[in-house]
Amino acid sequence: MHTDLFDFHYPESPGSQNTDTSRDAARSMDNDASRLRCQCIAALAYKNLTADEIAESVGESILTIRPRVAELKAKQKVFDSGKRRPNLSGRKAIVWTLTKPTA
Repeated sequence: MHTDLFDFHYPESPGSQNTDTSRDAARSMDNDASRLRCQCIAALAYKNLTADEIAESVGESILTIRPRVAELKAKQKVFDSGKRRPNLSGRKAIVWTLTKPTA
């Protein structure tokens, strides 16, 4: 039973909150999550992007892509580039990169 967003399956499987709807949503994404993470990485192979830009690049909803970016971050596959750009809401968003920035 999932008790927290970061249960023992996360980030290999989508995380969830401790509600039936959240657990159902996570289970429904389990088969697609790996493919979507690969699409995120492929988009970032060409240039550094915000999550919104990744979603646009791969033709998916931001609500589908943001959690995949969080999973990739937890797996240390993507990194904060230190740069920011406005997202669709106008707020500053992290620009993600595949390369770990040097200190």
